[in-house]
Amino acid sequence: MVALATLGSRIQELRLSQSMTLQDLADRAAVSVSMLSSVERGRKAPTVVVLSRIAEGLGVTAAHLLTELAPVRVRRAAEQDVVEEPGGWRRTILSPVVPGVNFEWIRSVLPPHCDAGEYPAYAPGSHEFVFVESGVLRLTVGETVTELGAGDSAYFAADAVHGYVNPGGTPCVYYVAALIMRSRGRGGRTSP
Repeated sequence: MVALATLGSRIQELRLSQSMTLQDLADRAAVSVSMLSSVERGRKAPTVVVLSRIAEGLGVTAAHLLTELAPVRVRRAAEQDVVEEPGGWRRTILSPVVPGVNFEWIRSVLPPHCDAGEYPAYAPGSHEFVFVESGVLRLTVGETVTELGAGDSAYFAADAVHGYVNPGGTPCVYYVAALIMRSRGRGGRTSP
């Protein structure tokens, strides 16, 4: 069983990771701000109905809020998602999946002269960091085009349309660390 203080901290962390105010979550969960505040501070135990509403407002299950989390999450190499995309490019999701945490760490390999396509703008508050291990990467964010070579890194607010192209004659290996904010209930294409 999860202690009230732990439950409250978990709810607050999930709320803040989604850039929600107390009022935002209270509105989504149909729970009063004072009740939500008391639960987050570990001062009140929510009823099953209230806990279920809070979980729904956060986009998780009540069981997720009540389950003890392992202190270290590991994603073994054999468990990593590898996606083979048209055009011969490949991306591997390296980071462990942690419910309520919108962070992804991805390794991509673009063959010579490959265009990975255009990605839609993510929700405000989304960020991407890119590091090129080898080759050349042409990064387009909105109307801005930047060429990156081996050892170069870049950051951009991912709430703009963006794309990745390898204009060179050798494969490009690059990494993306992405904090992608998503609307509740909406999927989204993962960046390469």
